[in-house]
Amino acid sequence: MLTFVPSKLDLTMWVWILFIFLVILFLALDLGVFHKEEHVIRSKEAGIWTAIWITVALGFSGVIYWLFSAGLVDNSTGLTPSNAVLKYITGYLIELSLSIDNVFVIAVIFQAFKIPPLYQHRVLFWGILGAIVFRGLMIFFGVALITKFDWIIYVFGIFLLYTAFKMLKADDSDFNPKTSFVFKQIKKIYPITSTIQGNDFFVNRIGITAATPLFVALIIIELTDVLFALDSIPAILAITADPFIVFSSNILAILGLRSMYFLISRMLAKFRFINYSLVIILAFVGLKMLFSHQIELAEWVSLSVIFASLVGGIVASLAIPEKKE
Repeated sequence: MLTFVPSKLDLTMWVWILFIFLVILFLALDLGVFHKEEHVIRSKEAGIWTAIWITVALGFSGVIYWLFSAGLVDNSTGLTPSNAVLKYITGYLIELSLSIDNVFVIAVIFQAFKIPPLYQHRVLFWGILGAIVFRGLMIFFGVALITKFDWIIYVFGIFLLYTAFKMLKADDSDFNPKTSFVFKQIKKIYPITSTIQGNDFFVNRIGITAATPLFVALIIIELTDVLFALDSIPAILAITADPFIVFSSNILAILGLRSMYFLISRMLAKFRFINYSLVIILAFVGLKMLFSHQIELAEWVSLSVIFASLVGGIVASLAIPEKKE
């Protein structure tokens, strides 16, 4: 009697399929069940959902341990189960910390286009859905580049250091979505109305279909997320080139971005020094990439630097009083 023994490739493929199905299930439950009725997301609700998403993401580290110990993934990088867990948590914290900068930009976009709080969750839901697709493609090509061209890690390292320098010198108040290149191109392609009609992305006026501010905000958020991914994905690739760890840590951090936005967007003024935390994290990861062939740091070192940078930025923001001009 013949018995079918699945190959390592088959098992890996099923792990990817099940994970993507899990993400789709989370999104369907989010929009179709928990947020079926549109309402303004209050801080308490956002805090509960942020805690849930962080718990789910950290709990997934147990799944990572099981997958690597049972040999259910293509472990081409030769990670031990405990190392895989550390790399996953480090990658998740990197993505989560860099998402804070994304929150600043989303808040400015919503403010510029006067998006009512009642419809912000809907815009972010579709923004996150698009971000998952784009991140998946970027991770696929990023891993392929590092695997095929070993020297590309130096390019990523220099790029992250340049990004850290730009972030250090940048002034967030200079960003105006209505003067951006993307907004100007949308106006050329499609008529835009300043009227918000419920949660519709398009309205029909006098036989002309026009895009509402909700659609314009969605497109700009989508494209700015692609720009942020240019920083975050190389940063995670500095931790590991394992595609499943990079993808799962990145996507689970993105899934919690909406609730994090509603939680901390109202407290942006309090976290004045968090940008310096992000500069330190990007600079550290960039240097780690540049010296990856000369110095091998233990995973707990990377995890400690990222955690200490975030905590330091939050504590400094709360402890140091703001100077009044």
